Amino acid sequence: MMRTDGYVLDHRRAETGQGPDAFATLFDPTTFRHMEAFGLGSGWRCWEVGAGGASVVSWLAKRVGPTGKVIATDTDISWAVPSVTRPPVEALVHRVDVDQPPGDGFDLVHARLALAHVADHEQALSSMIKALRPGGRLLIEDIDLALQPLACLEESGPEHQSANRLRKAVRELLTERGLDPEHGRRLPRLLRAAGLRGVEADAYFPVASPACAALEATTVGRLREALVTANLATVEEIDRHLADVSAGTMDIAAPPLISAWGRKA
Repeated sequence: MMRTDGYVLDHRRAETGQGPDAFATLFDPTTFRHMEAFGLGSGWRCWEVGAGGASVVSWLAKRVGPTGKVIATDTDISWAVPSVTRPPVEALVHRVDVDQPPGDGFDLVHARLALAHVADHEQALSSMIKALRPGGRLLIEDIDLALQPLACLEESGPEHQSANRLRKAVRELLTERGLDPEHGRRLPRLLRAAGLRGVEADAYFPVASPACAALEATTVGRLREALVTANLATVEEIDRHLADVSAGTMDIAAPPLISAWGRKA
């Protein structure tokens, strides 16, 4: 699962002590709200797919307690430091669309920013559903870059227009790299087609916060060289945009996160 290509964002960075995790700040509350609604509690067995970092894993570990289990998998588990991976957590290197599930009988399987990056969506979903116990819950969450494509909803000045041009450039770059910018909206249909019952979905759309600005700065900074190489932006445009973001005078919006869930028959 690629996570070095932008919004999708290598959110494991903060877990190694390199700064605040803007993505987790923005979207963890939404993820946790859904899990709590499922009745998550002591003794649950959970599989965190494409974990990428410690925030969700640590939260799950506290909820399931010593009688539960949290299996955290990803293609890179460098974030899995000893303070995070003590019982009930186990971290494993794993590709969800290639490898067999790391167990079965899970009460909850969760994947955030994972399904959009695997080569075989059908196989990945099949693997996650296979690992659930009857009645177990699957929660899939992914960004939809095309659902709301603007960095600034109100273009009241040239800096906002520049921000929106750069957001379009980022979307074009990620699309060229194989990311489906409309993947998030497809999740409910994919879960129903996979045979889950009681499928529902919602969207969370952060409009303005320091974490939105931090995510924007991190994303554009990481993609700077690729954007320039692809002739999608100039160094001067990028530097000016990052300075505008740093000034804190713009309301930067993050892409919407679509959450979709259902239960195994």
